[in-house]
Amino acid sequence: MRPPRGSLLVRGIGLLVTNRPELGEGALGVLRDVDLVVEDGTVAWIGGARTSPAADEMLDAAGRCVVPGFVDSHTHLVFAGDRVEEFTARMAGTRYDTGGISATVAATRSAPQGVLMESAAKLAREAEAQGTTTLETKSGYGLTVADESRCLEVAGTIAEEVTFLGAHVVAPEYRGSEQEYVALVTGPMLEACAPKARWCDVFCEEGVFGPDAAREILQAGLDHGLGLRVHANQLSCGPGVQLAVEMGAASADHCTHLDGADVDALAGSDTVATLLPGAEFSTRSPYPDARRLLDSGVTVALATDCNPGTSYTTSMPFVIALAVREMHMTPDEALFAATAGGARALRREEIGALTPGSRGDLVVLNAPTAAHLAYRPGVALVATVVRAGRVLG
Repeated sequence: MRPPRGSLLVRGIGLLVTNRPELGEGALGVLRDVDLVVEDGTVAWIGGARTSPAADEMLDAAGRCVVPGFVDSHTHLVFAGDRVEEFTARMAGTRYDTGGISATVAATRSAPQGVLMESAAKLAREAEAQGTTTLETKSGYGLTVADESRCLEVAGTIAEEVTFLGAHVVAPEYRGSEQEYVALVTGPMLEACAPKARWCDVFCEEGVFGPDAAREILQAGLDHGLGLRVHANQLSCGPGVQLAVEMGAASADHCTHLDGADVDALAGSDTVATLLPGAEFSTRSPYPDARRLLDSGVTVALATDCNPGTSYTTSMPFVIALAVREMHMTPDEALFAATAGGARALRREEIGALTPGSRGDLVVLNAPTAAHLAYRPGVALVATVVRAGRVLG
């Protein structure tokens, strides 16, 4: 039996975002001038200021806004090296031929385990300092049985949610022999990696994995007891979103290029559309049409897609600001997508909200309202981060 964690009183909350509209004002269920108690890692009580029960520790919010901890449901944190020269060339509009995922694969394969561990842990701490209390991260830069396995071992030390992405791209030594690589992924690689992951992902896109290969990989993931996620429709309209819905995937990620059938399929399903505007920012690509998805009733999540090539950011506040400015989401919609939306993309009910029974994950902002996350882009507004009732940092 694990020992109790004790209790934490968060006092003097000027504005509390619960993400439960039945509890307060508007779609975010806002409560004003309240206190909150976390006991043994779980929100136990919310009520009027100065009426709270006693607690072991106290955190004074001093009239500031408190929001649920951010849920970053799509990252690639386990890698070696960087691709800053590739980024610089892209921004300058000049040709650069030695970058891409293959460059990161080569660096990752040659890196000692300790280097991978140190780099991933640094990025996880960076995300935490910016309010992220739940992380998903993937393999995908090893692409051999041994390297994918060790990348997942690293991922498991920094993230609650671990995804096997052996089908990120076809490994360089298998180019021209894609079906042999699919056989490796669905056979020995999954055997070694499935025990270290909760999810199986595949990059379903023209020039990467087509629908038949992607379906085979996803089915193998299911057969090994893994949930499903899909990199879908990032580069062009294609089969990824429809396949994600067909296979019951928790999330279709990117969703940059969608037709009406894709939107209808998402709207009629439990598959979340996880949007990753950091990738569009870093590649000067068109942004996803979040407004169309939301107006059609699709559940939308926001995530950083932190990776060394196309979205090297761990900042969920930055992603929220991008979503409001570039994808026409309201500040409330963007905050919900970055918290409760991410929780739904991970099929987690106890995170992404602040209500009795939720895990005690919260962020105290140096701001009176959550709208300041988009209103003051680039400003460090995260004052205090609490995970499961424990003050971090």
